[in-house]
Amino acid sequence: MAIKLSNEEILRYSRHIIIPEVGMAGQEKLKAASVLIIGAGGLGSPAGLYLAAAGVGRLGVVDFDTVDVTNLQRQIIHSTKDVGRSKLESAKEKIEAINQNVKVETYETRLTSGNAFDIISKYDMVVDGTDNFPARYLINDACVFLNKPFVYGSILRFDGQVTVFNPGKGPCYRCLFPAPPPELVPNCAEAGVLGILPGIIGSLQALEAIKLIIGKGDSLIGRLLLFDALKLKFEELSFHKDPGCPICGENPTIHELIDYELFCGVSPSAEGSNINADEITVEELQAKLNNIEDIFMLDVREAYEYEICNLGGYLIPLNDLPDRIRELDSSKDTVVYCRSGIRSAEAVEFLKQAGFKSVKNLSGGIMEWANKIDKKMPKY
Repeated sequence: MAIKLSNEEILRYSRHIIIPEVGMAGQEKLKAASVLIIGAGGLGSPAGLYLAAAGVGRLGVVDFDTVDVTNLQRQIIHSTKDVGRSKLESAKEKIEAINQNVKVETYETRLTSGNAFDIISKYDMVVDGTDNFPARYLINDACVFLNKPFVYGSILRFDGQVTVFNPGKGPCYRCLFPAPPPELVPNCAEAGVLGILPGIIGSLQALEAIKLIIGKGDSLIGRLLLFDALKLKFEELSFHKDPGCPICGENPTIHELIDYELFCGVSPSAEGSNINADEITVEELQAKLNNIEDIFMLDVREAYEYEICNLGGYLIPLNDLPDRIRELDSSKDTVVYCRSGIRSAEAVEFLKQAGFKSVKNLSGGIMEWANKIDKKMPKY
């Protein structure tokens, strides 16, 4: 059954309809389309708002987080009154306020190998608003198996990336990034991001999704668009389908969804769960400090972070650690900390390999200390 526009919709989308490349047929394609947005954060905010405003008939949103005050600098779908509220509830409310004709479906869960097929299969394409490698490889593999287009975006500090992966029509994410980086790459919470940047990149993702839906223009398939906000410069890199790709190549070796945390080398401790032998909780550290135990505190954040808040630790930024390791005494009981425990976990592993016998990572980092021990400490 053909999708028809109501008189109200014709008026609402009139500035689209009078564009020859869109017209009534293109707008009806938008109304008939369904897009799944994974992540209601920095990228998902502008993508969701613009896809709704454009008249995409059905939007799915996947997220499991709540709105934090630190989100408001860039996640424009949420407002101050939403702090502490489910991101899904907030996003659904804002999308429906923009366009009551859009059906919004929400999934309050983390996307996993167990639910990815069931969720993604219900939509025409995916817009990726995630910020970690396991999620990106999972989305890619599921989209390859389901033959769904995947609009990729990535942001960090002043830099952004956008491309489109469309199975059967071009390379996939694994063709561009065959393996995750050997070391953990900081996310926006660790390294920061210019607030306007996700607005630019997320809008470009929405643009690519709309072009795919109406079948117009040159897609970014096989082209990685790089944006440098400081230089206000766009660059483009071409990449091609890899015949040896393990999932979309000539002889694929991946035939089902896998454990993506294991594949990317992400341990449970890196995500703040399940304390292991190389970690210490903030409560355990507080007890040791109260007992005046001889503990050396090593802060591996950047100097500007140290100025915001600190535990009085000795400051050596993670990237400087190899060159300054001689400043440390390997015989001392050492606790390493950063903002959330990710960089310090990497530092602990490096120090252990260098011969340090008694070194532990502060689980959850200084933010966990601020949440549970010193609630007057500034957060960032």
